[in-house]
Order: sequence, then structure tokens, then C-alpha cells
Amino acid sequence: MINEPTIILSGTDPDLPQNVPPGLARYSNLREMARGGSAILRAGFDCITGRTVAIKCLLPETRHDRREQRRILREARVTAQLQHPNTVPVYDIGNDKVEGIYFVMKRISGENFFEILKRIARGEQDTIDVFPAQRRVEILINACQALAYSHARGVIHRDVKPENIWVGNFGEVILLDWGVAKVWGQADDNEPLNRSVLTTEETETQQLKTLTGGGQRPGTPLYMSPEQVNGNRGIDERSDIFSAGVTLYEALALREPFRGADINETFDNIQNKEIPPPSERSPDRKISQAADDVVMKAIQKRPANRYQFMRDFIEAMRTIT
Repeated sequence: MINEPTIILSGTDPDLPQNVPPGLARYSNLREMARGGSAILRAGFDCITGRTVAIKCLLPETRHDRREQRRILREARVTAQLQHPNTVPVYDIGNDKVEGIYFVMKRISGENFFEILKRIARGEQDTIDVFPAQRRVEILINACQALAYSHARGVIHRDVKPENIWVGNFGEVILLDWGVAKVWGQADDNEPLNRSVLTTEETETQQLKTLTGGGQRPGTPLYMSPEQVNGNRGIDERSDIFSAGVTLYEALALREPFRGADINETFDNIQNKEIPPPSERSPDRKISQAADDVVMKAIQKRPANRYQFMRDFIEAMRTIT
């Protein structure tokens, strides 16, 4: 975990700096926080507001890729417009002359939900004590509140998974990464979330590590709804409900319900395999029948058999906390 920065008195000085440079030059002390396949997240200091911020921009190798440019700009704009306690505030969006499109967010110290689940699966008692099953369900409820809000605004997240749920050091829960979000009523310039977008043959083996085995894994395939696997562009909020249901299964059982030996088997499991409820998968976790019922309804293969609205799923989760 990263410690929260203390307030610096000089940062509250009423005199604004002169000749503030444009673009990313406005931010100093840039240091890497995380990076993915196409983008990098860095912390930096804003000389105007006197606060530490998080800055996301594309990596040099993807900086001129039009698809990646559209994706990061969509993520920035969708995140900026979804003003909710469980989404991260966006302070600025720009196009730097050197580094291209970027956006600036509130920096929240903490870690993603998957890191917490990994430590619990390894039996680390300190984490188990801080994050018992009830707290883990509460974290997902908070993330789903952001989804209920986004659905009301016509936005489907399409990539709900523990890695995209940020748990702050002071109890904050933030749903991140709206880069593949679907906005109803607008042309969808994102490709369907199929295998070609998610992985390559060379990376399949290391990506399909288990929760207890550590390492990387195909975060998106493991949580995709059957309609996403089928490449259906007409998905609705029930797809996010499925993905959130898979996340709830994992949060309770510490097991991924649909994981296969490779991507193809994982997709086949999502579409066709009937899986046991969490209590049967992890009998040592003492998961209640009520929790089983909520999980299994959320991950029904037919959208019509799931919860029809995210608020209904949230209310059901509250009955098992």
C-alpha cells in the first residue's frame, strides 16, 4: 500500500506560479505507479492546486495507435462524466505535444481487490482479519453502486473484475477502467471483447494461473458474460451483473468459477458448463445457502434468468452480509 501524502504548507500558498507550462509539463515529480499493455499510470505533483494526482497516458509504442487513443479518451470522458462516490474524480484531460492524450485523476492510495483476495487465499491472517467475508461483500456492493449509477446514465462497464475494484486505505471503494465501456445510443467504436483483443498464443499459459498460484491471468475472459463471449454488441446491464456475480463468487469462495486450461476452455465453460455453487467449491469457507442463491442467480447463462437490474442484485447482496 502507498501512504497518503501529507499536506504541504507551501502548496496552500495563495500566489500562483508564473508562466505555467501547458500539457504534462505542468506536473512535476512524475513517478510510475503501474503499467499495462497499452498505458502507464504515474503519480505527479500539480503546481497549481498543490496536490498529488494520478496521470494516465499511453505507452510510447501505443501512443499513435488510433484505437488506443479512442479507448483512453473514452475512458477519460466516461469517468469524468460519471460523478459518483465510487468512481474516481477526473481533474483534467489533454493532448500533450510529446506524450499524446492523457487524463489526470484524484490519487487514491490503496490496492486492487484481487491483491486482497490473493493474500486471503494464501492464508495471510492479517488480511483475513481485516477483510472477512462480510467486508468483501460490502466492497463489491460499493463497486456495484457505481455500476447502478452508470447504467442509469446509459453506460455499461463491460470489464468488471477484482483488478478493476480499487480499495483505498481509508475505506474508499472505486470502480476503475472504463476504457471498453459501452454507451447506449452511440456508435460502438470498440471491437467486440473476443479472444483476439484479449490475449495472444504466446501469453496464454502464464495468463491462466489460478488465484492461489499467483501471477497473471486473463482477467477479462474469466468474468465475461456469455453474450460477450459470443461477440454480441447488443449487451445491456445484465452483462455487468453476470461479471459482478462472478466477482462475488470469487470473493466468497476464493476460486474462479469458469477457469479452464486455456482461453477456449474458459469461454466454453462460460457458455455451456454448469458449475457448483460457491459453498460446494469451497466447503471450508462456510458459505451460506442465501449467498449461494444470490451468486447463482447473478451468473445464469441466459440474461432473462439473472437479476434484471443492478439495484436488485445490490439488494440481494445486502441480505447475505
